[in-house]
Amino acid sequence: MSTPDLTRRLVHMPRTGKRLLALTLDASLCALTVWLAWMLRLEHWIPFSRMHAWATLGAWLLGLPVFAWFGLYASIFRHAGWNAMLALGKAAAVYGLLYALVFTVIGVSGIPRSVGIIQPLLMFVALGLSRVAVRLWVGDLYRELLARINSPGVLIYGAGQSGMQLAASLMRMPHQRLVGYLDDSPALQGRRLDGLPVHAPSELGQLVSEYRIGSVLLAIPSASVERRKQIVELLRPHGVHVRTLPGMADLVRRGVHASDLHDLNIEDLLGRDPVQPDEALLARHLGARTVMVTGAGGSIGSELCRQILQWQPGVLLLLEQSEYALYEIHRELTAAAAQQPGQAPVQIVPLLGSVQDAARLDAILPAWRPDIIYHAAAYKHVPLVEHNPLEGLSNNVWGTLVCARAAARHGVGQFVLVSTDKAVRPTNVMGASKRLAEMVLQALHDEQSARPRAHRTCYTMVRFGNVLGSSGSVVPLFRRQIEQGGPVTVTHRDITRYFMTIPEAAQLVIQAGAMAHGGEVFVLDMGEPVRIHDLACRMIELSGQRVRDPLQPAGGIDIQVTGLRPGEKLYEELLIGNATSGTDHPRILKAQEHFLPWAELQAQLERLAEHMQAQRHDDIRALLLQLVDGYQPTGPMVDWVQQRDPAPAPRAAPGATGRVVAFPPRPRVTTDDAPAAAP
Repeated sequence: MSTPDLTRRLVHMPRTGKRLLALTLDASLCALTVWLAWMLRLEHWIPFSRMHAWATLGAWLLGLPVFAWFGLYASIFRHAGWNAMLALGKAAAVYGLLYALVFTVIGVSGIPRSVGIIQPLLMFVALGLSRVAVRLWVGDLYRELLARINSPGVLIYGAGQSGMQLAASLMRMPHQRLVGYLDDSPALQGRRLDGLPVHAPSELGQLVSEYRIGSVLLAIPSASVERRKQIVELLRPHGVHVRTLPGMADLVRRGVHASDLHDLNIEDLLGRDPVQPDEALLARHLGARTVMVTGAGGSIGSELCRQILQWQPGVLLLLEQSEYALYEIHRELTAAAAQQPGQAPVQIVPLLGSVQDAARLDAILPAWRPDIIYHAAAYKHVPLVEHNPLEGLSNNVWGTLVCARAAARHGVGQFVLVSTDKAVRPTNVMGASKRLAEMVLQALHDEQSARPRAHRTCYTMVRFGNVLGSSGSVVPLFRRQIEQGGPVTVTHRDITRYFMTIPEAAQLVIQAGAMAHGGEVFVLDMGEPVRIHDLACRMIELSGQRVRDPLQPAGGIDIQVTGLRPGEKLYEELLIGNATSGTDHPRILKAQEHFLPWAELQAQLERLAEHMQAQRHDDIRALLLQLVDGYQPTGPMVDWVQQRDPAPAPRAAPGATGRVVAFPPRPRVTTDDAPAAAP
């Protein structure tokens, strides 16, 4: 039997058994100390004899009753402190006087008188050391076991190989009271795995109340997203904290460890089972080519870079205006590229710069000659852009125009715009700016249609909804609010949004780009919209908390409705009209969207540039109403700068960076740029 097993048996012994064990220990110490006292007196080794037995019997008859009288067998060794040691000292003193009286003062023939003094001293030391040793040995383990007993119970959902490996790992961790397993298989239900019972999921309610279950650990890495949703819906009413293991691919590489457990993210439930991409198509599209991503440090841009890297481009150009964001994504990608064995290294180039800086783009593009540009650079936070409209329009509209024209000038084969569902009948400046960016690409594609195909840039747009976990998303905000104990803030009880995970969005952007022929507005299938209030409730419940409501006013986390923010609408749409067609990918559609011919759009953009230079916000608003189908602002355009200073200084032209002015004092938007070379 191992030492830990022996210790656990000792801890779990009944009280009477523990007292008998202590009595036996002290009796053994009496015999041992008598023998040691005799050897110390004679200063040489002697065998145990009949006289030793008489001296030992005297120690038992005098000592054990005294020790019991002073409560040495009623105290708990693991809690032995100053008072316990004081009682032990008194007991040893009384015993020493009695023993010395019998064997030293009175004397017993054949037993040295000095034994009557030496033995009690040795006995006192032995008693003290034994109590200290037991406390050190048993006390820590007892506290660990007590912590386990007092901890909320834990169930593992999944009695397969991953579940058993997780259970073995949890057994070595304190404060984890593993109760058993849950499993859907009738063949496993009722059995025991390493002593732990396997229950049916229908027994969860009974188990929660009986064992105070606080956490359920999902050990089903191969389960589909839909199956995970079903399991979580089963767990939700019971108020348990749900955690999960990573996916099967990660577990195959590293095995199962308790440290791999993480909170079940809402992304795991709102996402969908992935549709495998057309690997041959993407390999042809990206493999060994030079690819550029603008806004490479952002949520979508960085994920685009990660996925593009998997397809082994020759060169990956990262364009980003934030130094820190560029540093982080470059460091991450460089480390990831180094871990790709047996493949040609991908050259990853970090480039600081703004998409509004035409001069910077005119330096980068001929130097590196990218084949494809994924344009993810944009301002996307609705309230921020609503109160900084000129910057939002400059970055989202003219940043797209400057970048798209530079792509045409320098023979870039394809230009893919990452757009948003907020471009459809927008109620805010951000959405209107993204729809204008789409219209710019549609018009540029149409304007160059007379050119030979080899001298065209393939412009395409990919439109999708909210991305779970992206910067500015409600999910990170809700997660922080829950960690802080609430309240969780929702702008409206009935507000709904489409959601997609960042990896799925990036993958579909790349897939759509690979299918593009030019001028398409690709729309990603976002599934069913999600009510944000329901999303908040689900995240609270997954954290093991409860939503505070009139029926449960005490405890839990409150959800506060704060009112719609500037530019925010109750629901989002993906299509302006109803004209769509399918593609070879089941989650990618093509929309037929109205746009203005370039000559007409050019004139309107020049007017918009003039209004922006003069900071005429009412005129900007009126022109956006004219240009963008379905634009319905929720209020007047409120610029925080203009509100502070009613007579602002003239503004630099859109696209200007101090060195480059995209629009001169009397702006003129042109596309006279001939491609530098065929892609």
